[in-house]
Amino acid sequence: MTTDNAEQGSGKPRPGRSRGARATGMTVALTFLVLGLTGCTSNSFTRLGFPEPITEQGKTVLTLWQGSWIAAFAVCALIWGLVLWAVIFHRKRGDKLPPQARYNMPIEIMYTAVPFVLIGILFYYTAKDEDYINKLPSKPAVTVNVLGFQWSWQFSYPQYHVTNVGNMVGEGPLPVLEIPVGETVQFNLTSQDVIHAFWVPEFLFKRDVIPGHPNHFAITATKTGTFTGHCSELCGLYHAKMLFTLKVVTPQQFQAYMAQRQAAQSSSGSTQ
Repeated sequence: MTTDNAEQGSGKPRPGRSRGARATGMTVALTFLVLGLTGCTSNSFTRLGFPEPITEQGKTVLTLWQGSWIAAFAVCALIWGLVLWAVIFHRKRGDKLPPQARYNMPIEIMYTAVPFVLIGILFYYTAKDEDYINKLPSKPAVTVNVLGFQWSWQFSYPQYHVTNVGNMVGEGPLPVLEIPVGETVQFNLTSQDVIHAFWVPEFLFKRDVIPGHPNHFAITATKTGTFTGHCSELCGLYHAKMLFTLKVVTPQQFQAYMAQRQAAQSSSGSTQ
């Protein structure tokens, strides 16, 4: 028996086999790590870290987010599958070099075409969803003019002649933005000093509030509740206090709130 044969029959694990086992172990460990970091509840896991959307437009953002991750996971699974396949089935089996090839035209064409196809698909769905999210209704049910200032918000309802204003240094109760569920609401955003950003996490997108450059978007709320809005653009000393309260209520409650605010403002005006 030769020395090589004796080594093969000795039962010692081959270096290639141990590398394959290590790669498989690392893959399993990374899978459990990712699953652990994505969240504890099933709903949070399926949203991949996003909050639960409360608007029709937010649902579209979530679907685009989930689709992007599915594509990423598919590409990752393909790449790791090819790597493990090469490690396990094409490991070194001796001192003889494997057959050498200068190029493989079909594989090189695939490597070039597949990424372009993936990019084209992602670009199409991103552009389509952006068009839907940015679309403004011709006749919104409610219009809200939002003014950002250091360091609070002013919400005006021109249809009802109602205005809610927050305190400049973030002291006292937060300004209230109340909107009806199931109806189209258009926001017109502007700033009187520096750049701010209007952000309700449950909307799943935000809009910059830029002085001299009005911004617009529209949403249709799908569920009632009370949420906290933020300024997500660093705007000065009291940036962290630039919050507001969003209340999504039924249309009947919204009309009652508008009537209440109109009466309060009329009473305040007559007193002055």
